[in-house]
Amino acid sequence: MKSCTSQTGVVIAGAGISQRMGVDKVCMSLAGKPLLAWSVDVCQSCGLVNQIVIVLHETKLDLGRRLVAERGWSKVVEVCPGGDRRQDSVRQGLSKLKGCDWVIIHDGARPFLTLELIRDGLEAVQSTGSAVAAVPVKDTVKLGGSDLMVRETLNRQELWAAQTPQVFRFDIITKAHEQIEDDVTDGASMVEQLGYKVKLYMGSYDNIKITTPEDLALAEVIARKK
Repeated sequence: MKSCTSQTGVVIAGAGISQRMGVDKVCMSLAGKPLLAWSVDVCQSCGLVNQIVIVLHETKLDLGRRLVAERGWSKVVEVCPGGDRRQDSVRQGLSKLKGCDWVIIHDGARPFLTLELIRDGLEAVQSTGSAVAAVPVKDTVKLGGSDLMVRETLNRQELWAAQTPQVFRFDIITKAHEQIEDDVTDGASMVEQLGYKVKLYMGSYDNIKITTPEDLALAEVIARKK
């Protein structure tokens, strides 16, 4: 676990335009609570977290700041606009953190963040400087070509579906954002390109990302269970 003197920041990435959902996810209510609030509430209550930056689309900044005031998110140091790509938005968020040794990057569209996922990530990151929540893939995965012909059946025992939170030593992830310009799907991919090892730790099958209306329906079921 991190030392009691180290500082941990969180970047909540929520600046996407929600094309597949059809409406802005930040505005959604999940079980009577704003979607964004699910993950920020957990970070606010976590004794291992010192600072939080929320990254939103520029049209949602006022909404985000209103939620900060209404919900008493005292650890939120900034609500800032994102960029064109997810990695641009995360870079913006990183730039607003001050004096952090560790940073947790989490998707605002993954509402079922838990204190355990944060704690386990901060434990896993100690050995490599980079750690990613993930779950073993349950399905058989086929590698297909553009002609829709199967090229290979991949070994399911070695396949993991990456999630967030993703936890990094602050200097490693900032270096990655300074040096990698190619489009990537997550911060871990950037760190891998620089040659760093990334540790996997057990995520949760409940830790879904809300991308489509079907995901929201499933999230309502999970929220009722919780």
